[in-house]
Amino acid sequence: MAAQLLEEKLTCAICLGLYQDPVTLPCGHNFCGACIRDWWDRCGKACPECREPFPDGAELRRNVALSGVLEVVHAGPAQDPDPGPGPGPAARCPRHGRPMELFCRTEGRCVCSVCTVHECRLHERALLDAERLKREAQLRASLEVTQQQATQAEGQLLELQKQRSQIQNSACILASWVSGKFSSLLRALEMQHTAALRSIDVAKTQVLAQARDEEQRLRGHLEAVARHGCRIRELLEQVDEQTFLQESQLLQPPGPLGPLTPLQWDEDQQLGDLKQLLSRLCGLLLEEGGHPGAPAKPVDLGPMDYRNLTFDPISANRHFYLSSRDQQVKHCRQSQGPGGPGRFELWQVQCTQSFQAGHHYWEVRASDHSVTLGVSYPQLSRCRVGPHTDNIGRGPCSWGLCVQEDSLQAWHNGQAQRLPGVSGRLLGMDLDLASGCLTFYSLEPQTQPLYTFHTLFNQPLTPVFWLLEGRTLTLCHQPGAVFPPGPQEGVLS
Repeated sequence: MAAQLLEEKLTCAICLGLYQDPVTLPCGHNFCGACIRDWWDRCGKACPECREPFPDGAELRRNVALSGVLEVVHAGPAQDPDPGPGPGPAARCPRHGRPMELFCRTEGRCVCSVCTVHECRLHERALLDAERLKREAQLRASLEVTQQQATQAEGQLLELQKQRSQIQNSACILASWVSGKFSSLLRALEMQHTAALRSIDVAKTQVLAQARDEEQRLRGHLEAVARHGCRIRELLEQVDEQTFLQESQLLQPPGPLGPLTPLQWDEDQQLGDLKQLLSRLCGLLLEEGGHPGAPAKPVDLGPMDYRNLTFDPISANRHFYLSSRDQQVKHCRQSQGPGGPGRFELWQVQCTQSFQAGHHYWEVRASDHSVTLGVSYPQLSRCRVGPHTDNIGRGPCSWGLCVQEDSLQAWHNGQAQRLPGVSGRLLGMDLDLASGCLTFYSLEPQTQPLYTFHTLFNQPLTPVFWLLEGRTLTLCHQPGAVFPPGPQEGVLS
């Protein structure tokens, strides 16, 4: 009873808890230091119990004696040998020193029995054990959810890593494809750049020559007008009437000036062909379906697109034997004759025909694998350079498809694109010079596109072939198909 009375005497009238840092007002009433300052901020400087004003300029001072008593009260319960039920000897209420046996759900903290009377009387409360069981159940449910989320996150992480790897591979392939695309176009751009600048310079020279002629005409007219004006002023100053009349009668004005001849300079005319060319280049670069992962378009042949070709005997390697009216070639061990200035030292032969415009398609039947078919510019070397037995696709002036036993290789400018192996016995080649496409097809057992080169062909193209010893190539002919012109006739000026 005495302890309870002492607690009531040591209770702050504002917060209803034991004094914290107690201060004494001039009227003698005591309060927590923080409580009275907060009260004054809200209600003015007066005692909350007796309403006596607090003097201006005075300072709150700590009640030393009351603070000492509170320290004894706080220390007393800790020495109690029988702390009673509760979570442990140290689990005491910091305000009342009693065991914290309850949990205030409203404020979310552990409280003692005194707290429930003074502070938490209207709050929702529960026993500590009951609240712990409830919280444990909630935490276990939350743990299960987090474990499920962790499993889901790990799966998503694996999927993300897989997608990242796929994107990296795709980016590498696209970068390689774009580099090859630009490399094949740079040479054409450089040539067209030079030609366009030369054309502009020629047109400029012609127009400036016209401008100089017109300038000379205008300056001559200005000089004639100036002389005529000077003569008129001299006659006006003539005092002798007879001389004035005679000479003025003979004075002739200069002829009419005439309109200014417009200079023949048309920017649109100068840029017309260049704009068309650049549009073609952009079309080749960004052509739909032209990226590495897209399938080639199926061949669409008109009745006049199929070409019956023949091998050129002059170009055939001396181990090549031509037959069937130069429609078939075989690589033999025995030499067929001495080499000549036009013969390939390499195991190659080209066709008699060449193309520089239009759409052309032809087919070749091979006896076995280890053959290469392609097209080249006229400057393709006949001599052997390095360890290779062919030069189709090894440089910038030729494009080729090498048929191996287990794979295909598309060659251009010394770079190879490895392709899956297919039947390479009957092959088709589609050359569309208008769109800059060279497509290879496998025709057996079914027609399927193999690879497409995209570039701007700016010189005549001649079909060229390489074959290993013992192999035979046959140029397939179709009834009614026309023989294209030879190299001299097919080159357009």
